[in-house]
Amino acid sequence: MNQEVVNYLLAYENMQIIQRKDMFNFSLDTVLLAHFCTINKDLDEIIDFGTNNAAIPLLLSLRTDKKIKGIEIQKEAVDLALKNVQLNHLENQIKIIHSDIKDYVKNASKVKLVVCNPPFFRVDERSNLNDNEFLKIARHEIKINLDEIIRSAARILDNKGRFAMVHRPDRMIEIINIMQKYDIEPKRIRFVYPKIGKDSHIFLIEGMYKGNKGLKIESPLYAHNDDGSYTNEIRKMFGEDINE
Repeated sequence: MNQEVVNYLLAYENMQIIQRKDMFNFSLDTVLLAHFCTINKDLDEIIDFGTNNAAIPLLLSLRTDKKIKGIEIQKEAVDLALKNVQLNHLENQIKIIHSDIKDYVKNASKVKLVVCNPPFFRVDERSNLNDNEFLKIARHEIKINLDEIIRSAARILDNKGRFAMVHRPDRMIEIINIMQKYDIEPKRIRFVYPKIGKDSHIFLIEGMYKGNKGLKIESPLYAHNDDGSYTNEIRKMFGEDINE
């Protein structure tokens, strides 16, 4: 039985999200990426590759009123994403497209921003292929790999358009090499740490298509305090009111 659960989207009491217990649910990575990507005034449209249940478009709608398109290959995830857009009355801003990213970019218009929270694992890596099919596709590079994601982004980015992604630090060199291969120059990187004194477990990267060289390493982002609670910076991203 596919049990759908309706939750408030973090601390945003005016926004709700439907998730399914047997499918990929949004995580801290999703929230970090939605806050990290650069949203400039000259943006017309944002594309979210692999939108799943539309968590990133929902979060981005809190930052901008620009049009957002979520591209998703799994029909069940598309159905959930459409419900989430309707639940939050965002049909005029967010459009969900059922398509393989590689097919979508063949005829898509140029845009200024593409974001992606991709599958982190190669098929031969940590391949718990006992996972259900939904989770397998969300976590492993079965339907699309890093090279195909970045090449697809480059294909629809306007000159000086930006591509932002969240991933694991152990694949950072590979990601930078592929970005440069497709003419996306890395411009910003931010490392995320579980807490002070621990190794980074997530990093955020943003590149510019046909951009000039020059990379900025931003200040570290710590997810948790020593007592395990979320840091104030993370709590602000969750929509909490913090009086520092």
